[in-house]
Amino acid sequence: MKKAVAFADRAASVSLWLVALANMLFLFAFLATLLLLGSRAEAAAPVCTGKDMIAAMAVADPAALEKIRSEAAKTPNGAGLLWKIEKEGAKPSFLFGTMHMTDPRVVSLPPVAQAAFDTSETVVIETTDVLDQTKMMASFMEDPELMMFTDKTTLPSLLSPQDEEMVDAALSKRGIPLASVIKMKPWVLSAMVALPACEMARKAAGEPVLDINLARQAKAAGKELGGLETAKSQLEAMASLPLEFHVEGLVETLRLGEEIDDVIETMIGIYLSGDTGMFWPFFRAALPAGEAGESGYSAFEETMITSRNGVMAREAKAFLDEGGAFIAVGALHLPGEEGVIELLRKDGYSVSRAD
Repeated sequence: MKKAVAFADRAASVSLWLVALANMLFLFAFLATLLLLGSRAEAAAPVCTGKDMIAAMAVADPAALEKIRSEAAKTPNGAGLLWKIEKEGAKPSFLFGTMHMTDPRVVSLPPVAQAAFDTSETVVIETTDVLDQTKMMASFMEDPELMMFTDKTTLPSLLSPQDEEMVDAALSKRGIPLASVIKMKPWVLSAMVALPACEMARKAAGEPVLDINLARQAKAAGKELGGLETAKSQLEAMASLPLEFHVEGLVETLRLGEEIDDVIETMIGIYLSGDTGMFWPFFRAALPAGEAGESGYSAFEETMITSRNGVMAREAKAFLDEGGAFIAVGALHLPGEEGVIELLRKDGYSVSRAD
């Protein structure tokens, strides 16, 4: 139990950051390219070693876990990944929550979702930009300030001497000399180090996340393919968060080291259970972040979840009104009073759980 408490103390600042990265489709799709540019291809795929923190809490503190489950149960639309969307005059469509990882447990659709996908005429993902990474990178370079410091700022200039020493050592262990990334924005660097080694290896080998896999299947089946956002708009949203938030995320991510694997494994477990309402209650309770962390949660939730929920719901209407669509977005966008499901209901659509 003491080890779990110590881990929670170290993970307090980084838990939100990992949730943020897990919600960024284009960033994960682009990660393999970044890794390959860094010459970090693995000789053999490492074994995933993360442990489910919920399973550990069920043994160490079942009362706390029950409290988390009770809070999650109050979250509107907090259970279920597949939702049927209906409107008079149009064929039914489906909304499916994804997790943007290559983990074999995530990449394949559940049978009921696969059936909905097979009968769809149009497949919609968050952004189709990820299917052409050369074009996507060119759009990023139109505004280099989003990913790189273009003034005199460097990463070491934002770190205390102690943190700089730790970051230097941690990056060197991963084969990334600090001198080679001093002009890189900290959140971009975090994307290269905030994943388990097994996930990094799969991405470096070119294995697709679920969303890209769905897009490829749609093309092969002759289905129409659409997107709800641009990759650049996702990038701009992430870059708009305070620089201090990004620096802290990088430092704490590197300080956690391999224990990051446990956070990611727990997120995967929550996702596979379909209990999307568990994400925020669990990480807030298991990895409390204090007042500064709460402000970080609020800023992240508003910028990366709530605001984008509105964009997704608005852009989805054209596909829903035509009917026969299978819309796949990050599972974090589904639940809550301001989630995509509730926003669509407010716009007159009938939305019901379909799994």
